[in-house]
Amino acid sequence: MLTIDVAVLLAVIVFFRLRRRTQARSRVEERTTVLIVLALGVLIAPTAAGRWIVDVLGQLAGSVTQAGR
Repeated sequence: MLTIDVAVLLAVIVFFRLRRRTQARSRVEERTTVLIVLALGVLIAPTAAGRWIVDVLGQLAGSVTQAGR
């Protein structure tokens, strides 16, 4: 039986939606893309991958803050 993770499916949808040219998008399409990305973020956030992303971004933000001093 084939199973697919909803987060992976949303990531693929986001990838293909963002590949389109910006000039060809309507406001409705842009809003739909934003909602899909937010749903993807909600699905990824509580996972190990989501925690890893938060840690990496936190380290990056900390190093940028220290470099600015």
